[in-house]
Amino acid sequence: MDRMDSPEAVRRRVLATIGAALGTASMPAALRAQGAPTLDTVRIVIGFPPGGTSDTTARRVAEKLKGTYARNAVVENRTGAGGQVAIDLMRAAPRDGSTLLQTPASMLVIYPHIYRKLAYDPVNDITPVSLACNFDFGFAVGPMVPASVRSIADFIAWCKANPDKGNYGSPAAGSTPHFIGALLGINTKTDLKHVAFRGTQPAILDMIGGQIASVSGPVGEFTQHVQAGKCRLLATSGERRSRFAPDIPTFAEQGFKDLTFREWFGFYLPGKPDAALVQRANAAIRAALADKETVDGLATMGLEAASSTPEELAALQRSDLERWGPIVKTIGFTAES
Repeated sequence: MDRMDSPEAVRRRVLATIGAALGTASMPAALRAQGAPTLDTVRIVIGFPPGGTSDTTARRVAEKLKGTYARNAVVENRTGAGGQVAIDLMRAAPRDGSTLLQTPASMLVIYPHIYRKLAYDPVNDITPVSLACNFDFGFAVGPMVPASVRSIADFIAWCKANPDKGNYGSPAAGSTPHFIGALLGINTKTDLKHVAFRGTQPAILDMIGGQIASVSGPVGEFTQHVQAGKCRLLATSGERRSRFAPDIPTFAEQGFKDLTFREWFGFYLPGKPDAALVQRANAAIRAALADKETVDGLATMGLEAASSTPEELAALQRSDLERWGPIVKTIGFTAES
């Protein structure tokens, strides 16, 4: 690997090797050869509440792990500390493959830059198994904001005219959605006040209830509320328009090229398990993500199913960790701030 490559160049190269289009023909031979499941129950631990994108991903995959990886599969929602509680829980989990973690990237690639001391080591306490999905973020406004506000420029103008109402919610302090809003404020010299929630759905409920003005979160979290006319998407964060919101211009299209971000969810095992166990879990998860029902189910939440090898996920995590260092420094946020 060229040491002069930027973190973003490394990230692009890693992503280029990870196929997002999955089909049943790609089911790993290791899964087909492993026979009946030896585990009675596998639990998938996530750090966010039911109903959101992380929960949807875990439950869709859990359904497909039943009868292949384990006889039963359950999802545990361990919320708290912006997703840290779930990761910390993994440190005490058995190393027999019966516990999997599914987490957004933020907890592994951003939190190390903002917390002086984390309760977990994102490299040594968990082991990469497979990528789960990719997605863009959206920025939406609710009924507190006048219907005439249809773009990011309109929203910023409204915030400057109404500084006491210029705020936005996100699923967690220190998450990518939090920093998208922070960068928007920096780039427009606007005091956008951040409100942290335990997940995107609680933030959206406060927005459509008129308690906060806007929310930054995964684009798929907004879909049902936009369709119901309860909120309006103003922008998405990808390099190109999201296929789940093709009529909504990106931040870059609206003049904010620095606000181009995609995120991923990944599956992990606790500690440093046996290599054969990692490969077995990888084979089962990749087969689950290749299933059409899973692909279609994730798409309903604006998620693009994507699996990987453990090595590819580890490389992606490393490159994103490096990318976020200077961004966090620019924003100036720490867990104590």
